[in-house]
Amino acid sequence: MQESAGLLLVISLVLSNAILHVWSQDTGALLLTCGDEAGAKDLDGRQWSPDEKYLSKGSNSIASRATYQDPSLISEVPYMTARVFESKSTYKFPIKPDKRYWLRLHFYPSFYGSHDCADSYFSVTANSITLLSNFSASITCLALSQAYIDREYSLAALGSDTLTLTFKPADKNGAFAFVNGIQLIQMPELFDSASMVGFDQTFDAKSMHVQTMFRLNVGGKYLSPTQDSGLTRIWYDDYPYIYGASTGITTSAPSDVKLNYQSMPEYTAPSDVYLTSRSMGTDKNVNMGYNLTWVFQIDPNSMYLVRLHFCDYFNKEVNDLAFNIFLNSQMAEAGIDVIAMVGGRGIPLYRDFVVYARDGADSDQLWVALHPNGITKPSYLDAILNGLEIFKLSDTDLSGPNPTPSDRFNRESEEKFESHKPYNKTVVIGGAAGGAAGFALVAAICLAVHKKKKYAGQHTHSSWLPIHGNSSGASKSSMSASSIGSSNVTAMAQGLCRYFTLQEMKHATKNFDEANVIGVGGFGKVYKGVIDNGMKVAIKRSNPESEQGVNEFQTEIEMLSKLRHKHLVSLIGFCEDNDEMCLVYDYMALGTFRDHLYKGNKRLGTLSWKQRLEICIGAARGLHYLHTGAKYTIIHRDVKTTNILLDENWAAKVSDFGLSKTGPNMNNGHVSTVVKGSFGYLDPEYFRRQQLTEKSDVYSFGVVLFEALCARPVLNPNLPKEQVSLAEWALLCKRRGTLEEIIDPSLKGKINPESLKKFVDTAEKCLSDIGVERPTMNDLLWNLEFALTLQESGSTHSSVSHSGESELEEISLDDKDTASHNKSQSLGVQNELSQRQQQDSTSDNTGAIYSQFVNLNGR
Repeated sequence: MQESAGLLLVISLVLSNAILHVWSQDTGALLLTCGDEAGAKDLDGRQWSPDEKYLSKGSNSIASRATYQDPSLISEVPYMTARVFESKSTYKFPIKPDKRYWLRLHFYPSFYGSHDCADSYFSVTANSITLLSNFSASITCLALSQAYIDREYSLAALGSDTLTLTFKPADKNGAFAFVNGIQLIQMPELFDSASMVGFDQTFDAKSMHVQTMFRLNVGGKYLSPTQDSGLTRIWYDDYPYIYGASTGITTSAPSDVKLNYQSMPEYTAPSDVYLTSRSMGTDKNVNMGYNLTWVFQIDPNSMYLVRLHFCDYFNKEVNDLAFNIFLNSQMAEAGIDVIAMVGGRGIPLYRDFVVYARDGADSDQLWVALHPNGITKPSYLDAILNGLEIFKLSDTDLSGPNPTPSDRFNRESEEKFESHKPYNKTVVIGGAAGGAAGFALVAAICLAVHKKKKYAGQHTHSSWLPIHGNSSGASKSSMSASSIGSSNVTAMAQGLCRYFTLQEMKHATKNFDEANVIGVGGFGKVYKGVIDNGMKVAIKRSNPESEQGVNEFQTEIEMLSKLRHKHLVSLIGFCEDNDEMCLVYDYMALGTFRDHLYKGNKRLGTLSWKQRLEICIGAARGLHYLHTGAKYTIIHRDVKTTNILLDENWAAKVSDFGLSKTGPNMNNGHVSTVVKGSFGYLDPEYFRRQQLTEKSDVYSFGVVLFEALCARPVLNPNLPKEQVSLAEWALLCKRRGTLEEIIDPSLKGKINPESLKKFVDTAEKCLSDIGVERPTMNDLLWNLEFALTLQESGSTHSSVSHSGESELEEISLDDKDTASHNKSQSLGVQNELSQRQQQDSTSDNTGAIYSQFVNLNGR
């Protein structure tokens, strides 16, 4: 009997591997780069073919190329060419009538000739199945802060030997349809019956058409199509979807664990998914008080299949680990014991559940939560998850509404936390049946925002940082460029920035010709270069003699590879080759803010007050995003006018992240670190206490504001002692009432008095000696925009209160987005303020400190 069982297992494994091999060869797969007459290979080495021969006769289409390549597009194929349809048009593909197929559509909204994708609205059908309706790729990308999007569908057997893919522009003037790439790949049957949550019955998903909504490698890294188990899927990091402050811990399987798929096909999920996981942690008391939860945005009034992947590679015995699964506040399954279900460790398992998202409050969200099951009294009160997939199901219509765009940095965290209090209470009560304690209602919810950063520091892995190196201050003598080569692979695998060879850098800059030098910084020289088909770039080349080196190089890539904002300079890629380090950025045609303040421009003239305000507002938006819109708080640490660059449209972009610090280690609201920055802009509190906060950037930006107003260097040792520091001198003149005497002469008589007052009051508050008295970047931004409004209107706006000291505080209390969040992240309101005042009373006078800063070499 045992021999028969063993033989069956061997046969099953052989068949499984054979099937996997077939699918990995992509037999009969179509990869079409639309609008490309020749076809080409992508960066993964996959060959894409032209699409024209599959177009039906009479289709009204135009082959076109995008006018601009977004820096996040590391591969031109299939995104830089498009097929544009001005009327209803179809593709026809041969298929097998009894097989399931992947259909993947790729969209890069850009300008294609005279076609602006902002005007593109269209529907897509596959035979009689509606895939997209009134779809706007431009709006969707804007809402998701992405440059391009992919839509993946799994079409059940269609009973036809032809797949007719129809693109139809919306019925409005100027509307058109477009597509950049199409993949059609025969696939194995991945779907079967699944338990319906809330109903005592099963659901047959085999005959349903499916749209992939989310596919996550929980606790693991990004997996590209070539790293998948033969089905060319993409698996993303799960961290952005975790709810609340308690994010658990991530683990990897011990080296002695070998996966045994048993009868489960190996193409179900790649081994990398099952060899990493996220669990709740080792403290059972903490674990019983919360749920490990993920939240996803979905389309309401739809059916979803949720697939959870498990593999226990630590425990060995039955009832070592048992936990409950909740989907949208409902118990999906109680007492999951992976070891008991599969018979040993290192054996993968997945569970499918179907959930119906009804119309109503929060119907656009799907919550997945795990909680220890205390009823069976397992050895460890914990829960694990290795992978998670969410699919939308329908037999006729998979379309959904376009999302609503909003600024990424305008969080609504307090409202979200408040709105889900009933859910949190319900789920924990579900776990409380096994002995769990309830949530502390309001306090825990409010505290969750504050602790999000604190717990994030306990992660063993964070895909937010594509390079994992020693950031503890290793100098150039202790680390070489070659020592981070393996880290570069991680960055590229994440698909976040492009890798250039040294030869490409030399070609772009004409062998680093001195005639192409457009600037010099602490890292090295900056060259103007040209890559690809004439795209202008700025290339920063490291100077081996510079005090900045590998750490700054790594930090710049870590920061900018995942930050995309219109007021941050975009990192296109990097070169680390033969001990050379280069960083490649978008070319900023108008140079630095400082250049225009001090030198003016013969062709463009001096900056008007309105231009200066708009540049300051743009830079403030970029810094505000760093402080509140990214996964962790990011402190720039080197805010100055030479790090504010201007593109050809005068849009301001913050640059140079080599000294930046992130917030995972801000357990006390600050980072204790060696003082770095540029004299004249340096926060005196940071200098005294060596504790860096986001308010350090606010201080530096206050200096930038006075520099914009006065158009003079922030440190000038040739002036009388009291005038050496612009920050000190401007504040002194403000107190004396003589500030107008030091304003840039070109602005005299051209600034609305109310605009000037608002601007100067804001700058003064930024330069407060105590960090907690400074405004947040959100408050600062609001005041600058108001100053611009006053300048444009020319009105005194007497009905608006300008109470000075209280105004910024009132804005924070009324603001429902990130301002209130920032207050909870600050250094601790009154208690902290009083402690700082006591500590600083023994410190040297700030003016005395700054009077000594006459070295103009910066860092």
